[in-house]
Amino acid sequence: MSTSPVEPGYHQPGLTPPISEAVSEAAPGEASPLLATAAETAAASRGRATQDTEDDASRHAASASIATKLRPVRELGPTGRPRPKLRDPKPLTEHGPAVVLALCNQKGGVGKTTTTINLGAALTEFGRRVLLVDFDPQGALSVGLGVNPMELERTIYNSLMERSVSADDVLIKTSAGMDLLPSNIDLSAAEVQLVGEVAREQTLQRILAPLINDYDVVLIDCQPSLGLLTINALTAADGVIIPLECEYFSLRGVALLIQTIEKVSERLNPQLQLEGILATMYDGRTLHGREVLARVVQAFGEKVFHTVINRTVRFPETTVAGEPITSYASSSAGAAAYRDLAREVVARCLAE
Repeated sequence: MSTSPVEPGYHQPGLTPPISEAVSEAAPGEASPLLATAAETAAASRGRATQDTEDDASRHAASASIATKLRPVRELGPTGRPRPKLRDPKPLTEHGPAVVLALCNQKGGVGKTTTTINLGAALTEFGRRVLLVDFDPQGALSVGLGVNPMELERTIYNSLMERSVSADDVLIKTSAGMDLLPSNIDLSAAEVQLVGEVAREQTLQRILAPLINDYDVVLIDCQPSLGLLTINALTAADGVIIPLECEYFSLRGVALLIQTIEKVSERLNPQLQLEGILATMYDGRTLHGREVLARVVQAFGEKVFHTVINRTVRFPETTVAGEPITSYASSSAGAAAYRDLAREVVARCLAE
């Protein structure tokens, strides 16, 4: 079958004429319809591209604005509050008079002794002169610093009961750079023997008075009770730090301890105040630990230290070694936590 030739200038229906012919068909002085259409299409494309660019820029700006609003100013710590940025304390040009802090909780096993040793060691690293007072008949503070209390001829018990024995007579220089007033089981008898003494609640205060000007900080490790020895410690102290295990039974006893602190403040020591509550033995992996810490923060607010002491096997190891964690495992998380606590204590409790 033959195909009929197409004559020049003729176009079959539905076919677009060649570009050359479309251009040539334009009247003189007028733009070709095809070129005009192409120009309009290009302009429209440029317009859409410009609009898309502006829309993208607007979306990016909105996203950046939202991100800025959502970005926290500071990192939140375990207490659910922003962590303060505390610098290392400034070196002191002179020492004394000391601020006396009692570490107190009538519940045992909450970290009082561990905190006394390691907080004191961290403060010593920052150039503070620290005196530790072992006011627990168990003598755990003395043992934790490598001192065998059963081999001591004189302890703080002798200073309490014998007026001829001063604190200097029983003072021990430790390898950790802190001074220690040690104790042993003899101290348990003092609670009974002091009952008949005049001004029995001020006995420890009398013993510490000659030493106050020689130190920057005095830390008293109290026994786990609210008896006469603890009352003596609270009467001699300027402030109280409560180590609190992140466990329900520890939380229940805090109310009674605070009532005791208030009574001592009203009747015996008007300057006594609660300096802070320290969460110890914290395990953030357990729901119970997180709930107890949240309840403590809810109840006591800014009285709770930002620093939280986590559970770690390093602390029992330091007791066996007879030295603070800051020297036994200087780069450990536990050592870093007590250095952070020392910074907080200086900022909160000690006059700079």
